[in-house]
Amino acid sequence: MQKSPAGISNNGRVTTPATYAPAPRTVKRPDPVSVGTIVWLGSEVMFFAGLFAIYFTLRSTSAGLWEEQTAALNIPFALVNTIILVASSVTCQMGVFAAERLQPYNVKGTGWKTWGMVPWFWITFALGAIFVSGQVWEYAQLVAHGVTLSGDSYGSAFYLTTGFHALHVTGGLVAFLLTLGRVYAVKKFTHKEATTAVVVSYYWHFVDVVWIALFIVIYFLQ
Repeated sequence: MQKSPAGISNNGRVTTPATYAPAPRTVKRPDPVSVGTIVWLGSEVMFFAGLFAIYFTLRSTSAGLWEEQTAALNIPFALVNTIILVASSVTCQMGVFAAERLQPYNVKGTGWKTWGMVPWFWITFALGAIFVSGQVWEYAQLVAHGVTLSGDSYGSAFYLTTGFHALHVTGGLVAFLLTLGRVYAVKKFTHKEATTAVVVSYYWHFVDVVWIALFIVIYFLQ
């Protein structure tokens, strides 16, 4: 049966043209800030991979020196300092959970869900500051034992790898302060502030994982 352009068939009956509803959009684009941070952390992985390569190369050419100098390392102290940094990663993630609930401050009730992002991040900042202070103290002890940056290849490898990591941790502490300052400045905590907290947590977990690798390589694979 043929139909005319007006929607009337040849036998005189009125027909209703078919209508099509657009399909609902279910694709959610990733947040560009999160994606950019992940890409940047990928470049940081390559940077620390280069530092690890330098460390292993120098160690392979100076095995006797490594055996002598590693005796000055305070492994129990470094282990405690490592536990502190790992604990800070846990508190950071707790703060992220609160941020995802759009809960910047504590609420009434009992349990860990009553804590807001701000107190969790302050605890994380304090633990990170303790870790950096512990590294500075360890540097002072090693210098007193004659392990210096310019003394030999071991000192150069040790201070370069751990020193660059300490700078990254310090950068993370600054990021926490900026994130907390932004929360105090805004009138309403929104998804933008939550996204900032998540991005900072990516960075903090990254420096945590890097330190675990450094700790195993420097203090155990001597």
